[in-house]
Amino acid sequence: MQTKLHARRSLDDSGHRLFLKPAPLRPAVLGGFTFDNFAIDTTAALVTCPGRHNVLLTARPAHRLLKDLCTGCLLRKRCTKAKAGRVVTIRPHHDLQAAARHQAANDLTWHANYRRWRPPVERAVAWLVQHGNRRLRYRGTIANNVWLHTRAAALNLRRLVNLRLTQTGGTWQLAPATT
Repeated sequence: MQTKLHARRSLDDSGHRLFLKPAPLRPAVLGGFTFDNFAIDTTAALVTCPGRHNVLLTARPAHRLLKDLCTGCLLRKRCTKAKAGRVVTIRPHHDLQAAARHQAANDLTWHANYRRWRPPVERAVAWLVQHGNRRLRYRGTIANNVWLHTRAAALNLRRLVNLRLTQTGGTWQLAPATT
């Protein structure tokens, strides 16, 4: 999970448009509250639960046990099964992940772009792993990196041949589509 968040941060900082669908949140209680039901202000280190209880966050990783506040809360059954109360843990990239979840849930333009780019990416991944290529063939990162780049180059070449790539007059061109 941390790797995805670091990748999201570095891609976002580089100015790329992101169409990475964030992982769905799972409530602690079936049909209960998820993390997004809590108002979390990372700059003020303050968490407000759905029952309107405010709690200050502690040090790294920022978390807080809502023990005393959960005891008499009417919403406890929808929030946690833990006897000690709900634990809220804030990761370093919380704001970025929360914004991504909000965008994926509410932005229609994002949905259209996601639907546009997901099929070709999944098709490319399927081509990459077909014929038993889900497992690494070699020991060591260098050998596997060479293998992966060679496989990707071969697939790209196959795709260009299927698109009828030709060289005419010293320049490479894709043949026009025939109907």
